[in-house]
Amino acid sequence: MQSTLRLIRYFLITGLLITAFSMLAVTLLLRGSLPQYDGKAALPGLTAAVSIERDALGTVTLQGANRLDLAQAMGYVHAQERFFEMDLMRRQAAGELAELFGAGAVAHDRKARPFRMRARAAAVLQQLPAEQLQLLDAYRTGVNQGLGALTVRPFPYLLTQTEPVAWRNEDSILVIYAMFFTLTEENIYRELALSHMRAALPESVYQFLTQNAGVWDAPLIDEPFSLAQLPPATDLNLQTLDEQLFQDVHLNTEESPGSNSFAVSGALADGAAIVANDMHLTLRVPNVWFRSRLIYPDTAATDKMYDITGISLPGVPAIVTGSNRHIAWSFTNSHGDFSDWVRIQIDDRDKSHYLGTDGWQPLQTVQETIRVRNAPDETLSISETEWGPVIAQDHDNTPLALAWTALLPDAVNLQLVELETITNAAQAAEIAPKFGIPVQNFIVGDRDGNISWTLAGRIPARSPDYDAQIPADWTPPDTGWQGWLDPDDYPELHNPPSKRLWSANSRTVSGEQLELLGNGGFDLGARALQIRDRLFAQEQFSTDDMQAIQLDYRALLLARWHQLLHSTLESANSNAAWIGTLKTALSDWNGEASADSVAYRIVRTYRYEVMKTVLNGFAAPVRRQHADFELPRLSQAELILWQLIEQHPQHLLPPPFKNWQELLQRCAQKIAQQMQQDGGITERNWGMQNAARIKHPLSQKLPAWISQWLDMPPDPLPGDHNMPRVQSPNFGASQRSIVAPGQEELGYFDMPGGQSGHPLSPYYGSGHANWVSGKPTPFLPGAAERQMKLIPRR
Repeated sequence: MQSTLRLIRYFLITGLLITAFSMLAVTLLLRGSLPQYDGKAALPGLTAAVSIERDALGTVTLQGANRLDLAQAMGYVHAQERFFEMDLMRRQAAGELAELFGAGAVAHDRKARPFRMRARAAAVLQQLPAEQLQLLDAYRTGVNQGLGALTVRPFPYLLTQTEPVAWRNEDSILVIYAMFFTLTEENIYRELALSHMRAALPESVYQFLTQNAGVWDAPLIDEPFSLAQLPPATDLNLQTLDEQLFQDVHLNTEESPGSNSFAVSGALADGAAIVANDMHLTLRVPNVWFRSRLIYPDTAATDKMYDITGISLPGVPAIVTGSNRHIAWSFTNSHGDFSDWVRIQIDDRDKSHYLGTDGWQPLQTVQETIRVRNAPDETLSISETEWGPVIAQDHDNTPLALAWTALLPDAVNLQLVELETITNAAQAAEIAPKFGIPVQNFIVGDRDGNISWTLAGRIPARSPDYDAQIPADWTPPDTGWQGWLDPDDYPELHNPPSKRLWSANSRTVSGEQLELLGNGGFDLGARALQIRDRLFAQEQFSTDDMQAIQLDYRALLLARWHQLLHSTLESANSNAAWIGTLKTALSDWNGEASADSVAYRIVRTYRYEVMKTVLNGFAAPVRRQHADFELPRLSQAELILWQLIEQHPQHLLPPPFKNWQELLQRCAQKIAQQMQQDGGITERNWGMQNAARIKHPLSQKLPAWISQWLDMPPDPLPGDHNMPRVQSPNFGASQRSIVAPGQEELGYFDMPGGQSGHPLSPYYGSGHANWVSGKPTPFLPGAAERQMKLIPRR
């Protein structure tokens, strides 16, 4: 017995020692990939020393003798804190994820590789001006120096058992391309669905579903509009269609990359304009942005320093949004139409030729190889035309080539960097159209109180002889894109009489200007309308007032839906238990998307169920030709719904419903049953459904105990899509900032997910709790807690 106990004790102690040593080894490996936060590092290429300071949140302040030295230092810091995330972005755009993750990423690469973005990034480099190439050279040098200075490669490469690949200049262009995909890819494929609709639906039905303007809009430049009329029964009668065509499928509704931005002039503040911005993206750990401050001398004035605070995008040597003591600038996704599908006619006698603008031309065939980790490579054969790659088919199987601004080499540049030295709003708005970024609404204010709005980024100049919303034939002379729209033709507002500007991804212009911009899937204007109305509710503003607008989660759009559900339940001729339970649950309605509200969750779910049931009815005629068709994003879905609910046309009622009241009651019953199955109607509030799921990119592949260590807590979150505080479990404000240029000390900045990508860093998840609670963090970095210096190596 004693020998057996000794043996057990031996194995227990040995097991514990092995576990302890394994944990120690893992910890030492992880610590070896921590960024350097103190001391000095000697770098070839620097002309003078650069100081790097970090405050309590890890906000990095870089101060040096010139902008190129700061670009190199920024690359060094980005690589040490975020190289894996930079790698993911370049691979996402280039279609090279399978080389890192294996067969599970091949589907993504098959979809992305036909765009041939790595080759196009190389073409961009060929036309960039010398000063921008120098920035990229310095940044690339810093990235590779920062990566090489780590004792151990970044920890995600330890987990994936792979090696990081050195950074190249074209990789920074690929990171910009990744933002093109993030912000506009949905709009590209939306037009394919519109083409299916246009071919299958009567014209009156198509125009009704795709109307561009509605009562919820709050454009900056407005003109009168008239609502589209209900299609007549002679054009479409849903009651006569086969019920098998009416599928209960997910509806692509409201979650889309976007942002809020608004500003007030100095006349409504304390002399300087105030600019607010929160950019909405899929949320992750660490955050997509990196808090940064750059300080360097003006070479033209020995006593002047440039001082820029804001956010950078790791992978690119620029401040994306921020303030330079003279101006503060912000962006929101424009959701304009910056891509077109071109119908390609293939020569029946020679399939390698197509009809171009100058007659029959050979298709340019390119072979692209997808490297797959631990699996054979795949080769794709891609056909290129004069307009772009052939990557889709139209409703009648005609090949389609994609014309997209991102595919043109002069659509991408680093001119955004020029904002660092601009001193007034008008100058900033003047250069914004030339920025090499996805087209954005650009709102800027200056320390003298001026505010401006325009569009930033290159817009194609379209000929007027085709419908840009659906695929078209570009072979007729002068059809298609005719270069870039002249910056003088961009819409612009400078110091509007209202002294207020706002933008929230919905329609900003009207009439001829809307035709120039196009509709790439505008957001419903409810969010912009709520912001606009809050701006007009008072005559003086502070940063606290602007923050209150950002954090506004009043559910104004759902007020009518609450009334509709209440009246539907009251009119139900039944004593069913679910009706009484829903009535009881609605009693806590307070008109807000608050985390503790049961009623908000119910009303929101009801709206979506009615929307899905009604709008999917219009997809049924299209499914006769395309069985798996799904409706694209419809900008005025809310308007369309209420036109139908209020006018209750029998011929537009999906079967098997006998009348609109039955549809509304059946939708209420369905959500009640669903909620009972999901844990109860009254037991689950909105915060339970809207609990945060902000995760590290690798956490889904790891054991739960490790994932919980990497991911942010599942906090219940207030807010939703159609209100200023946009929020879902993994989507929402990727940052919130409010600043008056020249008064940066009074501004604030919050962001989720933290600053560092290393889980042992003191800055992993830093600031996240304040973002959750809405507690403002100062805009400027705090006192330096860690300091290091990069010095030239002679």
